[in-house]
Amino acid sequence: MNHPGQIPPRQPSDEDWRQALWPDPEAMMRSLGIDFGVSVLDLCCGDGHFTSTIAHIVGGIGRTMAVDIDPQLLDLAKQRAENAGIPAQAIRWLELDAKDLVEQLPSTPNYVLLANSFHSIEDRQQLARNVFNILKPGGQFAIVNWHHRLREDTTVLGEPRGPKTNLRFTPEQVMDEVLPVGFNLHGVVDLPPYHYGILFDKPKVS
Repeated sequence: MNHPGQIPPRQPSDEDWRQALWPDPEAMMRSLGIDFGVSVLDLCCGDGHFTSTIAHIVGGIGRTMAVDIDPQLLDLAKQRAENAGIPAQAIRWLELDAKDLVEQLPSTPNYVLLANSFHSIEDRQQLARNVFNILKPGGQFAIVNWHHRLREDTTVLGEPRGPKTNLRFTPEQVMDEVLPVGFNLHGVVDLPPYHYGILFDKPKVS
């Protein structure tokens, strides 16, 4: 109980618990195969928690694209990138619905990252098809998900985090949605404590 005049303890923010969950986002991105010179689309980037790290790794001007449908989240992502010292020209920010990727994406990446958003997509197979169509031949599609565990078992800073239990997918369930559109399975990467990344390859043109 707080005494009169006592400042109540600060509640953990989204940034606090995400920093606790992913203390080294660069190592996480590199474990998923993101490296210097790769052109990356951060799909459904939200407030850009990983976008600045991606831009830092890949370097160059415009090698990173970030797409989200919410302009307010994109504004937060831009501010995060500025605070991280990322040059303004390094990232192309696109307010865009994922279903319009094929028609409106300005260039073709060779890597697409979808982190912590697969559970919120209504037509997941159509999204996978759209990603397949905008990727360069030989490109990769990486999906980062919470493990299929009870939400109350995935606690960060003392609180359950992540999507509801019934919105979590096993890697096999993700494969069932993604492989039919033409991708090949590259592999599954464990991302402790509560996530995994599943990587798919678009076949190279012979």
